[in-house]
Order: sequence, then structure tokens, then C-alpha cells
Amino acid sequence: MKMINFIKKIFGKEKKCEPTRTEEERQQIIKEMLSAPVSVKVRGFEEVSEKFKNVNVETTLPTRGSKESAGYDFYSKEEIVIKPGKQYVFWTDVKAYMMPGEVLEMYVRSSIGIKKGLVLSNSVGIIDQDYYENLKTDGNIGVCLRNESDQPQTIEVGERIAQGIFKQFLVADNISSTNERTGGIGSTNEIK
Repeated sequence: MKMINFIKKIFGKEKKCEPTRTEEERQQIIKEMLSAPVSVKVRGFEEVSEKFKNVNVETTLPTRGSKESAGYDFYSKEEIVIKPGKQYVFWTDVKAYMMPGEVLEMYVRSSIGIKKGLVLSNSVGIIDQDYYENLKTDGNIGVCLRNESDQPQTIEVGERIAQGIFKQFLVADNISSTNERTGGIGSTNEIK
């Protein structure tokens, strides 16, 4: 809204071709525009809208374990026991936004992989930029863990279960798509 007001100050409401401001006035307005705080979303996390929540527990947005951590930790919203050879999808009720040319890669946290024998069912999860706010899930990120151990493994509420890392990717020459995502997980073929 501030930007719109600045633009109105610069151009005024008149539709004349001659300038309505002096050069000094225009320069002052430009300085004000450049110093105005601008909120631009680059990449990050948000809670999905109420309609798409799967678990009625407070959502914890992903956090970094330290200032040098590449990964953002995702938290369980449920206490679940996963039996040997079985898997379970933990809905985080979190969605990720990012710039074009970026992807969020999901990995199991090394602590539960090593200590509990849990792995991501698809090895690496890929969250595309256009998964954010899709019509079927609002971009809700699910983490499917499979128990590869010979013992039942318990995941507690608030336990860190996966980590996401934002990465840039390259696109091959002569291979492009104008399709738009309309669905959720596994919906690349559901085009608009």
C-alpha cells in the first residue's frame, strides 16, 4: 500500500504529459521509496490453512539447529509407533514457499536414521515451488517414514523427524513445460 501511495505521489492523478513535479521533488520521492521497508517473500515456511490441517495440535514451523545448519528440522505432531517393515505419513501442516528455480529437498534426520532405523520411504522428498498452496493440499508437507529395524519405533510429539534443504536447480535446454500443477503429492501428471 505504501508503494502505491509513493507512485501516486510521483505521477499524481493528472493525465497530462508535462511533469507535475520538479526534479528535486521527484528525487526526494525516489529516496523515500528506496528507504521504505519492503516485505518480499523469498523462501520460508508457513502453516497451511485450517481447511487442510491433518492434525489438531499446534504446528511448529521448521527451525535450524544452529546458525550454520543447512537443514530446517520438521517436527512430528503425533505420537506414533511404527512396527518393523511398516511406514507412516506424518503430516506437518507446514507449506514451503521459494523462488522459481529452487526446490526443497527432504531427508530423514540422521539421528532417527541411525538410532531408530527409520528411513524416508522415497529416500529423498522433493517439494517443488508449485506445490505451495496447491488446490488439493495447500502445500501440506508429508514425511513418510519406514521402519527398517526389527523393533517397533516410537516417534513422539515434537520430535524432529526430517530436515529440508533449499537448493537451486538447473533446467535442460529444449525441454520445457507450460503445465501447471493442480494437485498434491504425486500430481505432476494432473495438469491444468
